[in-house]
Amino acid sequence: MKFRDQLSLVRRNMKKNRMRVFMTVLATTIGCAFLIVLASVGFGMQKSMQEELLSAQKLNEIQISGKETDAGFEQGNDEQIKELEDTKNVAAVVRRSYATQTGQTAAKLGDRTADFSAPLITNMENEFKANLKLDSGKAPKNDREVIVGHHFASSLLTDAERKQLDEQAQNSKTAAEEPEGYQGELIGKEIVLTQTEQIDGKSETKSWTFTISGITAAPSRDYMDDFNIYISDVWKKDMQEFAAKADAADEVEPQEYNEIKVYTASIEDVKGVTDSLKDKGYLVYSITEELENMNLFFNAFKAGLIFVGTVAVLIASIGIFNTMTMAVTERTQEIGIMKAIGAQPGVIRRIFLLESAFIGLLGALLGVIIAYAVSFAANFAIPLVLGAVSEGSMEGVDFTFSYIPLSLVLIAGGISLGVALISGLRPAVKATNINVLSALRREL
Repeated sequence: MKFRDQLSLVRRNMKKNRMRVFMTVLATTIGCAFLIVLASVGFGMQKSMQEELLSAQKLNEIQISGKETDAGFEQGNDEQIKELEDTKNVAAVVRRSYATQTGQTAAKLGDRTADFSAPLITNMENEFKANLKLDSGKAPKNDREVIVGHHFASSLLTDAERKQLDEQAQNSKTAAEEPEGYQGELIGKEIVLTQTEQIDGKSETKSWTFTISGITAAPSRDYMDDFNIYISDVWKKDMQEFAAKADAADEVEPQEYNEIKVYTASIEDVKGVTDSLKDKGYLVYSITEELENMNLFFNAFKAGLIFVGTVAVLIASIGIFNTMTMAVTERTQEIGIMKAIGAQPGVIRRIFLLESAFIGLLGALLGVIIAYAVSFAANFAIPLVLGAVSEGSMEGVDFTFSYIPLSLVLIAGGISLGVALISGLRPAVKATNINVLSALRREL
């Protein structure tokens, strides 16, 4: 019997008991859909976490927290910077310092003041080597030019606007709009940066005047704000010497650099550079390590979800076993005739296995379609529900609750098909063992 004839026979036999086959396929469909939807939660959580990590940090960035030496732990210093720059495949080493850790800083533009804009003393050349992106303007040409954060303008408030903001903070029920801050062009404007310290019990202030040459690009996430002022490290000594006079300076551990970040030449070099720096005693953090640890956890989590989902498919296999057993019983005489005219046992077995495989395959296909529909509905509806319940606190949060990659579809389809074949194996073997004479007398 040709394979095409076997397929025709299978289709004919399945049409004889449509309702029974339909219920069996339905059970398989539900089991497969449940498996995919359940596992898609794990895939969705992993995808969201990965996107969050990748958006919050550059892929080729390695953060340095210091170095372990024979003498103990060392904070970042110039010697470490030199060693980091000489490391193979390192494209740039960004080092940032705070102007003060004891006093207050403010930036003034005309009658407007930004009280919470943080000055960052940095090496501009390395910032741009590390791919610092500007929304407008250009890189500083001299030490008197600075770059401001994307949201710096909104922090420049007049006294009246600051009073309005304070009143709104005190009365949370007030529906007044927050002040928009400075609305004009910032490029080319002069700002006065003031630093205030308590020295010998008195408040003393020192000022520096800078010109804005550029504005950084918007952060990758809507809820992130950038109010920083990027200042050339030429001013580091002057600002920190003034801060060192503060009464509380002795209570603060001095740090040469508050932030050190290494940027590799390419993403492929991150792991190699990370391992190299670890061997040298550096305490490092890179997104590749975070992703490896996170993926390890989520792989175990997804495996658990797939295992639980497989139980539903196994329950559906009981229906397949029952359907195929009934099919063998009802076709006993037909099987006897096939064997009498010379049909090989392998052909008979293959016919019943094809029938159970069709049930598993059809159930898997329908299950995938239903799973995608449920996944789409969940990703659409759940954020709306959470947004309504949380009264808008979820605004700006992008989270994928269900994600179905092709690999999950293949895994679920493979499990459904495999379970269907296993369920139909015993009835198929039973069909090949039927005695011809008994079968022709319609006896088992």
